[in-house]
Amino acid sequence: MNERKTRIAVLVSGGGTNLQALLDAQARGELGGGEIAAVISSREGAYALERAANAGVPGYVLPRSSFPSNQAMTVALVEKLRALDIQLVVLAGCMVIFTHELVDSYPNAIINVHPALIPSFCGKGYYGLHVHEAALAYGVKLSGATVHFVTEECDGGPIIAQKAVPVCSGDTPETLQKRIMEQAEWELLPKAVSLFCQGRLSVRGRTVIIKED
Repeated sequence: MNERKTRIAVLVSGGGTNLQALLDAQARGELGGGEIAAVISSREGAYALERAANAGVPGYVLPRSSFPSNQAMTVALVEKLRALDIQLVVLAGCMVIFTHELVDSYPNAIINVHPALIPSFCGKGYYGLHVHEAALAYGVKLSGATVHFVTEECDGGPIIAQKAVPVCSGDTPETLQKRIMEQAEWELLPKAVSLFCQGRLSVRGRTVIIKED
């Protein structure tokens, strides 16, 4: 008898490069007993929805513009996730700050990837290229990516995994973004999802404990 798979929803807003990394990992059988059951976009026409369709994953749209507030959208999202019987929520370039209803419904079951080494260059306003602009302006020699559980504090949840990536002379925000995606984000996010789906992650205070295989 097959064990029941962990049903995953990936929340997106744009191109879906991190979604693609997850889809590729799933195709290789590397999601640790998880399956991507839904891709939910906050924007109509997001290319991530095309990636989902190409992989045979159902796509849904909850346009942020259709709701009067982030809270109204969050409530609708939670209803959708429950209807789809989702156990793990992954934020992969989703440009909406969700309110407490999502965290309340999925405690330590929401994973986000952030393109910097938290606690550097994170929190409100640090998203997309803004993160890399800030890192370059500060003159850091290392940046990277962080995968963490989501709490009500923006980018403030317990850290699952981090990887440092060198900042090179002559980098632009775009070149740094590309290097961090390729060398860190696309590696860390599928691994973290796999660990969750294997039941190997637990949280004690601010610390994520990874159970040995």
